Amino acid sequence: MAYTRVDITENAEKALKELKLKHGSVIFHLSGGCCDGSSPMLLPKEDFYLDESDIFMGEIGGVKFYMNEAQFEYWKHTHLTIDITEGRGSSFSLEIPEGYRFVVKSRLLTKEEEHHFNK
Repeated sequence: MAYTRVDITENAEKALKELKLKHGSVIFHLSGGCCDGSSPMLLPKEDFYLDESDIFMGEIGGVKFYMNEAQFEYWKHTHLTIDITEGRGSSFSLEIPEGYRFVVKSRLLTKEEEHHFNK
C-alpha cells in the first residue's frame, strides 16, 4: 500500500493544472507564517528559496509540497488534503487573483500510517 502525507481533491487539482499552465513551474509551501497563517501557498518555483528547515511532504498534481520544520511539529500526526474554496485569501499565493484559495483539510494518521512514517 502506498502511504502519503498529502493529497489533493479533484477540484483543487483541476485549478492547480490551470495555474501551472498560466505560471509555469510552481511549488506548494505551508509555513504557518503571516497572512493566511496555515494556508498552503502556491508559489513560482524559482521565486522561493528552500533550505534545510523545509521538509518535503510529497507531490500532488505534479507539484512538490513542502512544509517548514517548525510547522511540521504541529502537523506530523496528520494527513493533509489540499482543497479549494471560493473567496480571496490574504497571502501571496498564485490563485488569490482568481477568486479562490487553496485550503488544508486534515485528519489524524491511522496507526498503519504512523508506523510507516516513523520507520
